[in-house]
Amino acid sequence: MTAIASPKDRVWSRREIEGLIAEGRKIIIFDGRVIKADSWLPFHPGGEKAVLHMIGRDATDEIRALHSTEAQIFMQKFVIGRIEGRWANFLPPIQGGHFRPYLRGQEEHGKGDSQTEVASSSSSSSSPPESPIFDPADTPARHRSGVSSVSSLSDAESLTTSPDPIEAKLNAEEALDRLKYPSLDWASQDRIIAKYRELETRVRAAGLYDCSYGAYGIECCRYTFLFVSFLVALHYSHYALSAAFLGMLWHQLVFTVHDAGHIGITHNFHVDTCIGIFIADFVGGLSLGWWKRNHNVHHIVTNSPEHDPDVEYLPFFAITTRFFSSLRSTYYERVFHFDALSKWTIPVQHWLYYPILTFGRFNLYRLCWEYLLSGKAPKKGPAWWHRYLEMVGQVFFWTWFGYGVLYKSIPTAWDRFVFVMISHMITAPVHVQITLSHFAMSTNDLGVDESFAQKMLRTTMDVDCPTWLDFFHGGLQFQAVHHLFPRIPRHNLRKAQKYVKEFCAETGIPYVIYGFTDGNKEVIGRLEEVAKQVKVFEECRKACARELVEGHAHAH
Repeated sequence: MTAIASPKDRVWSRREIEGLIAEGRKIIIFDGRVIKADSWLPFHPGGEKAVLHMIGRDATDEIRALHSTEAQIFMQKFVIGRIEGRWANFLPPIQGGHFRPYLRGQEEHGKGDSQTEVASSSSSSSSPPESPIFDPADTPARHRSGVSSVSSLSDAESLTTSPDPIEAKLNAEEALDRLKYPSLDWASQDRIIAKYRELETRVRAAGLYDCSYGAYGIECCRYTFLFVSFLVALHYSHYALSAAFLGMLWHQLVFTVHDAGHIGITHNFHVDTCIGIFIADFVGGLSLGWWKRNHNVHHIVTNSPEHDPDVEYLPFFAITTRFFSSLRSTYYERVFHFDALSKWTIPVQHWLYYPILTFGRFNLYRLCWEYLLSGKAPKKGPAWWHRYLEMVGQVFFWTWFGYGVLYKSIPTAWDRFVFVMISHMITAPVHVQITLSHFAMSTNDLGVDESFAQKMLRTTMDVDCPTWLDFFHGGLQFQAVHHLFPRIPRHNLRKAQKYVKEFCAETGIPYVIYGFTDGNKEVIGRLEEVAKQVKVFEECRKACARELVEGHAHAH
């Protein structure tokens, strides 16, 4: 008897998959398998946004980087078939991709496309085979706000004659990225992908995914010292000193929450989640669930002004002139208007950078409450109960901190105000640390065929510091390493750094690292550079308005 083929063995063509996505199906390619994630989406503990950015793409490296082996095995339940040959990525719908419905027989009549064909519609941004002449300048289409335009040598030559200086500057930045980084042709990117996967195997074999519990023993001693110091100073009415110790405790605990959020401590989803919730919600008053939803998207679309919530700070900061066009955020699902307030703050943002970051924790409260109260947390699957535990944690936090410390232990309104401000503002180094590794890096979208590894290294930098100062930075100084391997515990990131440097040397991808002081100078320099462009933007806008008025006058 002839064996009946399993539905999971069905070979799907690129054109058929495009048709499925056109119908609203959530199709992802993972290790040559076609995953239909529609029923999985509500269960995803990290939120739906991260998944939506992978629709129509080969998400193998992203999935392996951000998920445990157990989670990857679980995903096999949603496999509906496989592909043959190299997959040419689509631009996901959430990023502006458009998809054509599929009618049976289209490919047989020559109306479809193949796995290696460059799709002619705007739904795809596939790269052609490597050009023997124009390398690396002959690169694939780029996407800015969902609109594609071919970048070539002629584009670079015409930059100086562009009538729009803002657009010319953006084109120049993109052209520089294309020259600095390996070509986006398939051969070059496939080599990088292969090398990255070899690197992951070496890192795993070196035991760098194993958590250093001895290091956490030292961490716990530090936490205990800060907590006891906070209580002793509070008992003896040294409120400012007590607040400083509490702020330092919160500052240090954030690093452990970061590990727990990436399932990097015990590697057990529920155990690490509970550790993270206990610290973030019960002790710190922040939401782990909000952070995971936000942070997972950040790891997928790092430094994308339209998509990455970690760079969307209008009206206070703009790290690229692209924000001048009032971008719509796919994460927040609203437009960040470059309004009157933005036109006042952005020209001085390099002066406001540190003062504003001292108030960062207050904004995190707002974001966390919005997440918990609006019902954005997963309602099904293994994480369904996390929101309720977090709500309990919020009540617990505001009971011990708001009532027990502020109301019962501090006698005057002024002392309470001072306590709140010091304890919250002293956590500013965390916000500086997070922005430091990204604000000065590339914000360009080089197209859907850029490999995961290259994109992470292009948009992220490391911060150099002596080993004895690692406790202060909490591992976040190795952001480039962390973005390549998010689930490596932070105490092992310094060990992984040498492997990443070797990988960069082999592939020709620049490894960007600055000292803490120089890194801050780079960020301030970027903010100042964008600030100066506001005046140019306003002049262009006024000139366009004058031309429009004069055009109407001549018409009449």
